This record gives sequence, structure tokens and C-alpha cells, in this order.
Amino acid sequence: MISYKSGQEIAKMQRAGAITFAALRAVKAATRPGVSTLELDAIAEEVIRSAGAKPNFKGYNGFPSTICASLNDVVVHGIPARSAILKEGDILSVDCGAIWEGYHGDAARTYPVGEISKEAALLIERTRNSFYEGLRFARSGFRIGDISAAIQGYCEGFGYGVVRVLCGHGIGQEMHEDPEVPNFGRAGKGMKLSAGLTLAIEPMIAAGGYAVYRAQDGWAYHTKDHSLAAHYENTICVREEGPSLILTIPPGEDDL
Repeated sequence: MISYKSGQEIAKMQRAGAITFAALRAVKAATRPGVSTLELDAIAEEVIRSAGAKPNFKGYNGFPSTICASLNDVVVHGIPARSAILKEGDILSVDCGAIWEGYHGDAARTYPVGEISKEAALLIERTRNSFYEGLRFARSGFRIGDISAAIQGYCEGFGYGVVRVLCGHGIGQEMHEDPEVPNFGRAGKGMKLSAGLTLAIEPMIAAGGYAVYRAQDGWAYHTKDHSLAAHYENTICVREEGPSLILTIPPGEDDL
């Protein structure tokens, strides 16, 4: 069922988004060679709980951690571990979320670990850019397929693989609500967007092919060809007029 949010609900989601943003900012500051992804997980949880919120990933369908920490060829859902030590040249995708007064925020970024290759840096930059390409169509009167096609066209223009089996989603009192928001599709197709619709738009892009496989832990998705993958996500709200409101970048803050 599609859920349209009131102004009061959107304000709660904005607060959840601001807390999510703060957790990602703290993780970014601590991301460097020699740090374990488990340490980063503890940092994010402390930020979220100290703000009076709850991590929304922890315990979700049995997921054990506050963040998803996905290294290099892991697209999403990497489980933080003491043994997963960051190395110079790695890239780390961090997916994180918070619940504030029953409402969810959800965002992801991919961070460099020390000096990284030009290929990796471009993949991170272009994955981020593809979100904003899609965001141009996250407006009242457009359709889900317009967002999807914009992301796909931009990324495939660089020869990247747009992951098919994972997608964005509606969000609100549940972390995953209708509708699904694929990162590939046809313009003019899918549900028409209306004011009050809140979405998590999240390009998941591979430097090589788009095929993935799930690891034995049942969570992490790797690129099948082991090419690098990047992830960028924000929670947004469609407005009656003008561009959508990004709920996981607080007003006046620079993007992470």
C-alpha cells in the first residue's frame, strides 16, 4: 500500500534523516586504514542512540549491526566485523538508518580509504551524480520509471553495470514500503508521483557487469565479476511544486 505523509510525519522523518546524516558523518571521519568495520559500526550506533533514536538496521530480519559496511566488490549488506580491517585503496559503502518517533531515515555513501585509484574515485563520484540525475524526476506528475531511466542512462553511459536485483523503496513508518524504485527502467512507466510520497532512492552501481551473487552469510551481495561497486542513497519527499526535499541532508549542511 502506498503511504502519503503529512507535514508532521515529514518533520519526524527529517529528524530521523538528520540523525542518520550525523551517524554517516562520524563514520566518514573515522574511515581510514587500520580501522575495522566493527569499530565504525559502534561509532554509528553511539551517534544514533545518543540522539534518542534507534538504529533501524539492527535486528531487521535478523541483521546484527547498525550499519551495512560493504567493501570493494560488495554492493550492499556487508556485516561489520572485527576482522574486516580497512586498507589503503579500499572503498567502503556505508548504509545507515535511524528511527525517530516511529519514522525512518535511510541513507548510504561510499567512502575512499586513504588514496584510491582514479577508477574507484570516478565510480564513487558518478554513482552519487546518478542519484541527482534521478532526483530531477522525483517530482509531482512524473513517474517512477522516469527516475529509474535517468539513473540507468547516466551510469550505462560510462559502461557501468546497474544492479538489477536490488532497488530503492518507499519509506516511512516502515523502512521498506511500496513502491519499489528500480535503478533501471523506461521513462513514462510506473506509478505517478504525488506530493507526500517519501522514497529512498539508492543507485547501486558496479564498475563492471551488473550481475551479483549473495554470500554464504545470507546478507552480502558481491559483484559476480568482482568489480568495484558503489552505493549512494538519500530519503526524499515529493512536493506539490518544485524539487523534492532531501530528508537525509539537513538544511545548510554540505553533502557527505
